[in-house]
Amino acid sequence: NDKNPSLVCIVVTLVSKKMRWCTISDPEHRKCAELAKALVAVLPPAAVAAFARLSCVQASSTADCIDKIKANRADIVALDAGEVYSAVKQFDLVAIAKEVYNDGSCILSVAVVTNRSLDIRSLQGLRSCHSGAQWTTGWSLPLGFLLSRNYLSWSKENPLSLDVGSFFRASCVPGAATMAPHLCTLCQGQRSYVRQKNYFCETSHNEPFYNNQGALRCLRRGAGDVAFVDHLSLESIDESEQDNFRLLCPDGTQAPLSHYRNCNLGRGPGGGMVTRRNFRKVVRKFVSTMQMQFGRQGKERQRFQLFNSSLSGESDLLLRDVTDKLVVLPDDMDVSQMMGLDYVSLLKGLGHEGSSLQDSVVRWCCISHAEQKKCEQWALSIKSDPLVCVRASSMQDCIEKIKRDEVDAASLDATHTFIAGKCGLVPVVTEYYGKTTDGMMKTNIISITLFPSVVGVALAKLSSRNVFMGNLGGRRSCHGHMYSPAGWLLPYRHALSLEHNSSTTCDPNQVYNTVFWKGCLPGSEGNLCKVCMGGTGEATTKRCTDNHNERYYGNMGALRCLVGDPSGKSYGDVAFLEHHNLLTNILGLNSSSWAEGWTLSDFELLCADGHRAALSEWESCNLGVVPPNSVMTRPVLTSRVYDFLMKSQETLANTLSTEFNLFESHQYGESDLLFKDATQCFVHTSHMDYRSILGEEFYSHVEAVFKCTQSDILEFCNQDVCSIF
Repeated sequence: NDKNPSLVCIVVTLVSKKMRWCTISDPEHRKCAELAKALVAVLPPAAVAAFARLSCVQASSTADCIDKIKANRADIVALDAGEVYSAVKQFDLVAIAKEVYNDGSCILSVAVVTNRSLDIRSLQGLRSCHSGAQWTTGWSLPLGFLLSRNYLSWSKENPLSLDVGSFFRASCVPGAATMAPHLCTLCQGQRSYVRQKNYFCETSHNEPFYNNQGALRCLRRGAGDVAFVDHLSLESIDESEQDNFRLLCPDGTQAPLSHYRNCNLGRGPGGGMVTRRNFRKVVRKFVSTMQMQFGRQGKERQRFQLFNSSLSGESDLLLRDVTDKLVVLPDDMDVSQMMGLDYVSLLKGLGHEGSSLQDSVVRWCCISHAEQKKCEQWALSIKSDPLVCVRASSMQDCIEKIKRDEVDAASLDATHTFIAGKCGLVPVVTEYYGKTTDGMMKTNIISITLFPSVVGVALAKLSSRNVFMGNLGGRRSCHGHMYSPAGWLLPYRHALSLEHNSSTTCDPNQVYNTVFWKGCLPGSEGNLCKVCMGGTGEATTKRCTDNHNERYYGNMGALRCLVGDPSGKSYGDVAFLEHHNLLTNILGLNSSSWAEGWTLSDFELLCADGHRAALSEWESCNLGVVPPNSVMTRPVLTSRVYDFLMKSQETLANTLSTEFNLFESHQYGESDLLFKDATQCFVHTSHMDYRSILGEEFYSHVEAVFKCTQSDILEFCNQDVCSIF
């Protein structure tokens, strides 16, 4: 067609393409050949000429397939997500499609046993069956879980595979032959000096214990004591034999196979397909056409079924049999978007990209100039692992940076601990505000049944006699910061003004905008920023930023806001803050030259019932209990961060120098920098769920609030959560 010469170019280009699918066994090769025949039979000649000339290239393993595709001796293969990551990061291939299953795009890792006396906490010395080396549910998720709970120790001086080999008495981890032969002792594939005929411990169907079905076979035959597989493979176990198997749950109990949603070791992405970068457009078109013809809803599925391997007597040939559909990925999708930040950071933490400088340091998140100064002093004062101080703009930004593997840890208030938990982060230690002895601090031996908490209070100046709870309409408010428990979460639950009924809305931001004329809620916008001041000097910042650079941020900032700036211009009528360091902060007003002459008797508490009380009556006159701060990190880093904090605490507790105290902040001109100043020591809580640390009442409260409050950080985190319906 003379009017469209570009069309001729496209057809000529496509005619020269032949699709080569890499197979890893004779049954898979036969299924591939059947697919090739079916494509020729159902597609028009033009399409066949364009991209349906499928041929099948047999390899000895999935690793061999990756090599062949890289060397342009094959074009496509479907892999477990862990192998997809390696193919993309180490071999410069690209992911072009991912498998989606009936209950979502992700898979759960489960530990299956036949012995009813086994416990996930005591697997050391047992025999293990794994679906594959670096596979999502057979390797990465279970090892990440064991490391996060400190059941498995990894010295970091050794490759992880060496310590795993020492942990289990014997194993079969197909694909581990080159990196760790000791992880192959249970495997049963044929041995040969000829690579093409050596199937022992290879990621190939010719290894009897390969993939999820192989790991279950390893367990069935009594070769292993526990099998690490994904929840989808449980469907293959006949109903008549399901009672023979049990799942090991994180809490140390066992459960029936049907309970995998609540009894699993973590979730991660399903499998995907890879090709070379310069071939991806043709492969995308091929995958779409192939699925259109032979997928679940395919036009020609009577002739050939893409997601069915039963005719060969095998399972999961070419693609997983439980696949509902293939989703073709856009050109610009990064591997982190495809697999999720949690999963990618887990793989990095397990050393999938090799060791790096990051493995020997702890990167702490700082949200202001003052926190950075304190953190750098901390780094100079310790002799444990190196500490690197990384700047962020807010606690929310810290959570995002931890998820992105840009920092490792931060101490977060209770509301942000809730957000971090929803984001897949886990607690390492919790700040302890009770009384301790020196011995308790050094040994960290504290029996906790209920964590000592702090309380949120409403504070007014003694001179403002007509300010009380229920009469705050049209006044100016001071709040610690966005999402702070005492400054944002608790106050709205009480009747703030005659017009405000505490049951009218569950969105605190809406309540405060309705009740108050203006205020300072750092991290907010509009009228709730108009009283804020911003920062000066080295901490210069725009008004209302969500960190200590804003002079009205936090407990100290809310107090400054109440008394007004040194010129006496910008001030509030009521401050919502924590009581724990209120007395120290009031005294600090004078020493910091912020506002001279203020004493404890110049302030009163506003009680929920409308009367006012002295500061000493905070136990009966408060807005509610605030759970303690917790240090949060990615699951795979809990042991490293915990060891670092314990060494740091011990070093600083034993030193005679008084130059640096981890739990003091006033020498930096602020309060509660890095940790609450009320902290006595850290309590180990990585074995606990963040929900149990917060307490059921607080957890339910904050969960209800976020159901009707728009939150950018939770939306960011929800994008990364796998969907299991």
